[in-house]
Amino acid sequence: MKLRFSRLSLFGLGAALVAVLLSATAVLAQDSSDGTMPAIFAGGMILFFLIFAAAVYVYFALALSTIATKTNTENPWLAWIPIANIVLMLNIAKKPIWWIILFFIPIVSLVMAIIVWMAVAEARGKPNWWGILLIVPVVGLAVPGYLAWAD
Repeated sequence: MKLRFSRLSLFGLGAALVAVLLSATAVLAQDSSDGTMPAIFAGGMILFFLIFAAAVYVYFALALSTIATKTNTENPWLAWIPIANIVLMLNIAKKPIWWIILFFIPIVSLVMAIIVWMAVAEARGKPNWWGILLIVPVVGLAVPGYLAWAD
């Protein structure tokens, strides 16, 4: 399954984002003595962040599912299940399953994620330093997509 966005759909997404931001500035510019406008603004911002988080989750799940398919790993649908996607990453990286325990330790999980993504990059035939790029804020979002959809 190939996911492609046309220029028109990207323009529509950009227009929707501009509309949300303009409405937020309009809400902030109004003076409200009863306190309902800040509550509406806070609710709108929470909704915006929830939609953004869902979009990032779908992106990572699609990328991980594609990586699993290209590396001939069993059960690529595990990418859509929250904790099972860690098991899928460990299978792609050919690491022991008991490492999943290490993903639940706060600081260790960051190191383990980098190690596992380095092994996933090697499984896809890419240099392992792509796994280290996960700690770079914006570039970290592009790494799974590159590993999934680059030739």
